[in-house]
Amino acid sequence: MLSSLRSLIPVRPLEFSEALVVAELQTARLLELHDVTDWPVPSSVVTDLPRIQVVYRDLPTSGMSYWNGRAWVIALNAAELATRQRFTLLHEYKRIIDHGATDRLYAGHGRQPADRQAEVAADYFAACALMPERFVKSAWGEVLQRPTVLGHFFDVSPRAMDVRLHQLGLVDERDRCAPPSRSGPAGRTRGRYFRQAVPLGRSLPLAQGVAA
Repeated sequence: MLSSLRSLIPVRPLEFSEALVVAELQTARLLELHDVTDWPVPSSVVTDLPRIQVVYRDLPTSGMSYWNGRAWVIALNAAELATRQRFTLLHEYKRIIDHGATDRLYAGHGRQPADRQAEVAADYFAACALMPERFVKSAWGEVLQRPTVLGHFFDVSPRAMDVRLHQLGLVDERDRCAPPSRSGPAGRTRGRYFRQAVPLGRSLPLAQGVAA
């Protein structure tokens, strides 16, 4: 699975907008290979993968991921809500996919350094995986047009669903507490999920001999 998803990353350096398109393509392949055809997307698309170990710990952040010499470990904050844990699970899996390609994917620019770009891309990957565009638009067409209701059906937080609805252009008015959107793939807007940023080196502490 990792090889299949990593194969979608071009060998050349990318603009950040291109890196986000790659993230979206990776989620589409992930769901296709797992034959996911309805919502909510199960966490098993990650937890059932070989060489992936999920643990729950007392952490200062929502999660972290690292190679322990035998498998990739995704550690989730045991104190957080299950919906938050699901989002973090996919976020950290994206960081694992990116291992070995971060220099090509995230060059950094201006006020958005490379490690911040990696965090934003991992959030976007998680959103696309747990709230696929075609599923959300289908549910929206069934008159499930409130973030709280949609969040319940997709097993994500209302805040995550609210951001996703803005990304997909289904809602226009932003919550007054939400930060301004930035341009995303295909002209859509991209919000933020208010995860605590973790530097690249801390998110993926690697043992020697890590397999790419």
